[in-house]
Amino acid sequence: MSANSLPEGAAVWHSLEVDKALDLLDSNADSGLTPQEIEQRLQKYGPNELEETAGRSAWEILLDQFKNIMLLMLIGVALISGFLDLMALREGRLKPGEVPFKDTIAILAIVILNGILGYVQESRAEKALAALKKMTSPLVRVIRDTKLVEIAAKELVPGDVMLLEAGMQIAADGRLLEQSNLQVRESALTGEAEAVNKQASLKLPEETSLGDRLNVVFQGTEVVQGRAKILVTNTGMTTELGKIAAMLQAVESEPTPLQQRMTQLGNVLVTGSLILVAIVVVGGVIKDGGFKNIQELLEVSLSMAVAVVPEGLPAVITVTLALGTQRMVRQNALIRKLPAVETLGSVTTICSDKTGTLTQNKMVVQSISTNNKTFRVTGEGYAPTGDFQLNGQKISLEESPEISALSVACTVCNDSVLQKEQGEWAILGDPTEGALITLAGKAGIEKDQWNSKLSRVAEFPFSSERKRMSVIAQVEGIATGEAFSRGVDPVIASFLQSEPYLMFTKGSPELILARCTQIHLGNDTGPLSEAQRQKILAENDQMASKGLRVLGFAYKPLVEIPPEGSDETSEQDLVWLGLVGMLDAPRPEVRASVQECREAGIRPVMITGDHQLTARAIATDLGIAQEGDRLLTGQELQRMTDQELEQNVDLVSIYARVSPEHKLRIVQALQRRGRFVAMTGDGVNDAPALKQADIGIAMGITGTDVSKEASDMVLLDDNFATIVSATKEGRVVYTNIRRFIKYILGSNIGEVLTIAAAPLIGLGGVPLTPLQILWMNLVTDGLPALALAVEPPEPDVMQRPPFSPRESIFARGLGSYMIRIGIIFAIITIALMWWAYQHSHAPGYQGDRESWKTMVFTSLCIAQMGHAIAIRSNNRLTIEMNPFSNIFVLAAVVVTTILQLMLVYVPPLRDFFGTHYLNMQELGVCIGFSALMFVWIEAEKIFLRIMGKKAV
Repeated sequence: MSANSLPEGAAVWHSLEVDKALDLLDSNADSGLTPQEIEQRLQKYGPNELEETAGRSAWEILLDQFKNIMLLMLIGVALISGFLDLMALREGRLKPGEVPFKDTIAILAIVILNGILGYVQESRAEKALAALKKMTSPLVRVIRDTKLVEIAAKELVPGDVMLLEAGMQIAADGRLLEQSNLQVRESALTGEAEAVNKQASLKLPEETSLGDRLNVVFQGTEVVQGRAKILVTNTGMTTELGKIAAMLQAVESEPTPLQQRMTQLGNVLVTGSLILVAIVVVGGVIKDGGFKNIQELLEVSLSMAVAVVPEGLPAVITVTLALGTQRMVRQNALIRKLPAVETLGSVTTICSDKTGTLTQNKMVVQSISTNNKTFRVTGEGYAPTGDFQLNGQKISLEESPEISALSVACTVCNDSVLQKEQGEWAILGDPTEGALITLAGKAGIEKDQWNSKLSRVAEFPFSSERKRMSVIAQVEGIATGEAFSRGVDPVIASFLQSEPYLMFTKGSPELILARCTQIHLGNDTGPLSEAQRQKILAENDQMASKGLRVLGFAYKPLVEIPPEGSDETSEQDLVWLGLVGMLDAPRPEVRASVQECREAGIRPVMITGDHQLTARAIATDLGIAQEGDRLLTGQELQRMTDQELEQNVDLVSIYARVSPEHKLRIVQALQRRGRFVAMTGDGVNDAPALKQADIGIAMGITGTDVSKEASDMVLLDDNFATIVSATKEGRVVYTNIRRFIKYILGSNIGEVLTIAAAPLIGLGGVPLTPLQILWMNLVTDGLPALALAVEPPEPDVMQRPPFSPRESIFARGLGSYMIRIGIIFAIITIALMWWAYQHSHAPGYQGDRESWKTMVFTSLCIAQMGHAIAIRSNNRLTIEMNPFSNIFVLAAVVVTTILQLMLVYVPPLRDFFGTHYLNMQELGVCIGFSALMFVWIEAEKIFLRIMGKKAV
């Protein structure tokens, strides 16, 4: 929709009378708009569609892959190598059988492969907006020019008169003109589970919250029952759904910690490589007194440039993250974006919904209070089995008829159904009403039987303003005017004198109690004294403080069915029945997961729309909060500035009565405090917060498509414990990524120093060709690195604080390790290279004088195998570890060694890779020098253990 503003008052349609709204939009409730008005408004406001900001095209995403500094350097190396091969070809300097441009082709192939890999990962288009667009009905019925017509939803304009009925999805925001028993499910937008009863006649204050605007409807919500006539007030991007779409597009995705670290790594490697190339070239020119050996120096420089870039690293990281996602799926965590696997390991704060995530999302009655007695109710889930206890003793229903009376009220004043599916009891309807039916079942009151004994004839529906509902039922066998029949069920008889109708009322205990003048005593009634009122209120507070959701029940015999709209007068002089306290019990595994979070230095935070007493009780029970910890309500949060919220956000572990839109502010405040935040959500309104969070976590069972598409991870079981398991997996993945980065780059540094040393110590020629270096970086480095990626977790992975997401890739000793090991690697290889050169150039040597280069190549590759075995643990010696705990490392070492030997002893491979045959003595020397790398790393572990230090 365009930026053209609607008439004054457009932002507060709920505060206007129907006539005023029609006047503002110059519309008519009976005839609608004329064709000329429709055309003008389409021109002014645009189509009823959600607009999408232009993103990167496919070509832009692809080209961006080749802006990586390491790939740019490789492209430069390929071009220079191709130029040198071209010059050699023109001057006839190629050796017999030598394939020209093979280095160039191999390097460019790696560049293209890495580019495609990055493109595939980044080109996953954002689908959150597409999911929002699906929430608009394709066809709608409107009154236009006095006729009822069906049009496409995108053709709606402000001022249209739209007709709604049950099952329809609402295609635009609108003010109710008239309605009949209209109920709308707004959970996707507001987070409220229960359908909302809408009323056209209301005029509400301007500050009324979204969920309480009972005289308007919103795009993307669903009509559950009833019908209505709507004045369309907002279309496209000015609807509440459109505002969420705008917020989604305004939230910019930050690079993940891993992406930032890889960028830093590339910058350091390329800069270091260029400095080293400059040193070698300048040193060579000075040593030779001119540029006569410039071609040899350029070849050295090319080999160094290829050696410094870990070509296999992007592929290894991608595979590692993919393996992590597979392990997480087995634990019911679906990762939508690969970098999120590693990012999970950096989480410092988990903000979790309560219902269904920390709890079972199954309301179960725990306690009832009636006739001045409080009974404990046993049993789990929705199974109608259990018993009633008074003072710890099981009691029979015959002893306490008041339980049966309360259970009848729970059954009659109820719209849900209890049924058995595949051996499991389940609720069709609202979980709260399901708990009440289950309670009745435990008392032997079955809904189907009582529907015939007390058939519903009228009702006063629940609303957020009334906070109660009433059902009027006709007593079986008693018609109007007939005398009371003694054959009526004894429970019903305890309610009646001779009246043919009963009204049952349930709702807020305080409001219901205020309308009561009598109390039910089991088989009789009596006056409700002030002392009894105070005792009931005290019991209500006691239940609420235990985290229970409490409902009050009352009834009233009626001579006739009350007229519609007479709820205020009819719901008076009620007879108090009792209190029912129910609990959405915590998931049994969550308490241990919260403790694991604490030990891992992760702070869990509860965010819920429930009452603060309920929220505090559950949070305290689970260990999320301690006694006296601060709780913040949605109203308090609304009054806070962003600065005030930021100052308090680290002190608050419970947010109660919070709307979904508050989540975005909470996330942003935590992030400004330097926290790394995981946030859960399931509604449309949660999507901006999920996208803003460092890890957005959507609910797989209850979540909307919009929340899932805005998230990084989807919980397949909606369970908090799954988040903690995924966090552990993220830490393991990050540890393994650091492990194989140490492995790959330590050897790369050794390669670079070895190549640089060859001309400086006067050996003449380059020991390694670019093709051989690519082989090492992709195969002899890549295969063991992949095996290290599945290394099992260290025992203490969840007994330490999370590592800072902003730490350098070289932090905690990784940089010094790579340099130290690279230097040791180089010293060992240079020593071998010197011996091999002297050996191959000694008088009487029968082999190829270039075989010293193959010895260097082979030693570097085999030394890496010892490195891979030793680096499995930072602190434990190899002999202390189970060699079969990661069988992939052993397999990778064996396979890679065999492949390397094939390059030396299989003639076609030897010709292609430019290697030379080695005799058994030379191979034995290579293996002996290579073994020194393994010995050195193990010796370092022993030294650190003696010094009382621990590598990380």
